[in-house]
Amino acid sequence: MKNIYSGLVAILLMGMVLLPQDKVTAGNKDRSGQAGAAELLINPWARSSGWGGVGTSCGHGLEALFTNVAGTGFTKGTDIIFSYTNWLKGSDVNIMAFGLSQKLGSNGGVLTAAVMSMTFGEIDVTTVGQPDGGAGSFKPSYMNINLAYAKAFSNSIYGGLAIKLVSESISDASATAIAIDAGIQYVTGEKEQIKFGIALKNVGAPMHFSGDGLSFRGVIPTHDNANDQFTVEQRSATYELPATLRIGASYDFYIGEMHRITLAGNFNSNSFSKDQFILGLEYSLKYYLQLRAGYTYQSGMFSADLGERGTVFTGPSLGFTVSVPFNKEKESGLAIDYSYRATNPFSGTHSVGIKFNF
Repeated sequence: MKNIYSGLVAILLMGMVLLPQDKVTAGNKDRSGQAGAAELLINPWARSSGWGGVGTSCGHGLEALFTNVAGTGFTKGTDIIFSYTNWLKGSDVNIMAFGLSQKLGSNGGVLTAAVMSMTFGEIDVTTVGQPDGGAGSFKPSYMNINLAYAKAFSNSIYGGLAIKLVSESISDASATAIAIDAGIQYVTGEKEQIKFGIALKNVGAPMHFSGDGLSFRGVIPTHDNANDQFTVEQRSATYELPATLRIGASYDFYIGEMHRITLAGNFNSNSFSKDQFILGLEYSLKYYLQLRAGYTYQSGMFSADLGERGTVFTGPSLGFTVSVPFNKEKESGLAIDYSYRATNPFSGTHSVGIKFNF
């Protein structure tokens, strides 16, 4: 056990050391836009996004796959989640996510598999001769496939590791890569009300596109006027993955046996965008109802210039969960999650999720 825990700690520390120095310091606006696979920074789960994804220290269950994979180790049985996100309402971008977490015996840890699919609708094909379209359409798509394992190494320490397959494609070109997440959560206090967490996300090799869309045909004139055709494939530039270091802490305030208020804070150090500070608050009425609110701050976000802001999100996020327990002792049941993230422009981002746990 101690060896496995030490290995996870080593992974996190090595990741921080092996990343180039300009990535570790992060928050460098001069590097904004130089990374790809930005969908890795999108939280597709309605529950954790309702308070800004602040759950690096306190995210538990399958939803923790985005905030800190170590939190999936708190799964007590089986978690199944279906989630739908209307991303930047009015942009016709939609996100579908499905995940399954399964506890493997009393001391076997938790295995999690999840898929996130992002669609953009139909886009007209344009050419030099037909700049206004008319040559058909295509449907870009992004997909992330996650396989994770997390385990409780003691009553206080949880650790996890996730491997992600990242895929981006259009009709005639695609790019793929493998990324790794690793995280640790520490729980302490008389009622386990104090929590700390650290997670390193999206560490992997650079991506690049390839396919027929990057090739063209040409003709080589010959001395006998028998022109020979040939195909030239262009090499696309590579781009980095948006590596992120997340550090968080939270405290639970218990009011009697029915009520809990959790105050959580988070710092996100982003390699290719501005650093973020997140503050979140959650109220829980036993298993039945949770209300959440969060605020995400980054430098320049109050500027009227969108380029200076670097994001369309304006900071606030809200969410709630309504649960119907099947078995209170095993904490099994059905839950419906909703979250809203404010934006300018667009009409916000809306997420709805259904969770079964048994």
